[in-house]
Amino acid sequence: MSALRPARPEEVEAIAALTERAYAHYVPILGRRPAPMDDDFAARVAAGQAYVLERNGAIVALAVIEDHGDHLWIDNLAVDPALNGQGVGQVLLAFCEAEARRRGYRKLGLLTNERMTRNRAIYARYGFTETEHREVNGFRRVYMHKLLEDRLGN
Repeated sequence: MSALRPARPEEVEAIAALTERAYAHYVPILGRRPAPMDDDFAARVAAGQAYVLERNGAIVALAVIEDHGDHLWIDNLAVDPALNGQGVGQVLLAFCEAEARRRGYRKLGLLTNERMTRNRAIYARYGFTETEHREVNGFRRVYMHKLLEDRLGN
């Protein structure tokens, strides 16, 4: 598996299809489509916010990140369901952390749905702390942040 790289405009359809596969199992749990399924991926690619991971020439994972002034915001992480449990999510999170450091940030932020308990557990194991619960547009969101230590452990 190669490293993440910026997504290209001709990959927008593949990114949308990956996101559909990654989030489809949440539709019955939430009773509606999760917000990432309806994102404007062409705009994300054009803004340089979408990064993809390839395996054998196919896009298997996506990270959408945004600069938020004092921290790097992880807007979307999507992994092909066929690769669940193979550490791809950790690769995405490590990329986001490295990118935050590269950009000079000491904090990562993200949100997930309250009912996405598996994701919440994964993020907690990776060092994220739940900082706020809020309802937005009918979604019960859980906001999480991770403070990044400097290279010396401070």
